[in-house]
Amino acid sequence: MPELPEVETVARGLNQRVRGDRIIQAWFGKRPQTFKTPRARQAKGLAGLTILAVHRTGKHIVFELGAEAHLASEPAQNDATAAAAQWIVHLGMTGRLLVTAPDCPLAPHTHARLDLASGREVRFVDPRRFGRLEFRDLRNSSAAFEAPGAEPLTIGAREFAGLFRNRRLPIKAALLNQTLLAGVGNIYADESLFQAGIRPRRRTNRLTAAELERLRLALREILTYAIRLGGSSVSDYVDANGEKGFFQLEHCVYQRTGEPCRRCQTPIRRIELVGRGTHYCPICQR
Repeated sequence: MPELPEVETVARGLNQRVRGDRIIQAWFGKRPQTFKTPRARQAKGLAGLTILAVHRTGKHIVFELGAEAHLASEPAQNDATAAAAQWIVHLGMTGRLLVTAPDCPLAPHTHARLDLASGREVRFVDPRRFGRLEFRDLRNSSAAFEAPGAEPLTIGAREFAGLFRNRRLPIKAALLNQTLLAGVGNIYADESLFQAGIRPRRRTNRLTAAELERLRLALREILTYAIRLGGSSVSDYVDANGEKGFFQLEHCVYQRTGEPCRRCQTPIRRIELVGRGTHYCPICQR
């Protein structure tokens, strides 16, 4: 499943390419798909709206939509205040959002398509159909979309420590809890715990303040670096241009079971934790 860096990369690419474009019409396929808003309502609501901005919120991609293009020079998220509606996309396990020319062959498992005034199309492709699509009309008292957890890239030391201090669950499980931190998944939980030198089974209430701060900084560093490299392409993930990321070449523990640790040469171990494959170094992580 695409995690924070992959979703951020896709959102930035979309914002760069389609911001200011107008949606002429929207098409939705008939195959079973998790539409949080019915197809017909999405198609009717999207038609005629202008894409003010595209940004990431947690693991979701949010299109801020307005009746006219009032584009600001500020960061894309600030255009949310002028939005009349939102189109919210969760990529699920295998979802992709691609910007294409209209004459490009339609990929199998294309479940949605936005026809734009520029002549281009935004296509949502999802082979396993775990993605979610939602339309919110903010003019009709619908609340703007918000992630359930804190933002890992900006959370402060006190707030971060407060999320975990009184919990007894393993730290790996806590990092994956989207109501605590929005956007962190299996890859970046494993890599951040390695960077911080913390074993994934450690109980959160047993971690010292210094360890929690080390983890916060490691998490921010890993996520920022992964965004710079376009995310990790370990399965179906590609960005809005159809390009793969490169951070998988930098993984220290994730999916490196039995391979030597990049620091101490000890073989990387794999365990099952909260139903997820979890990778760590038994020497570097305590």
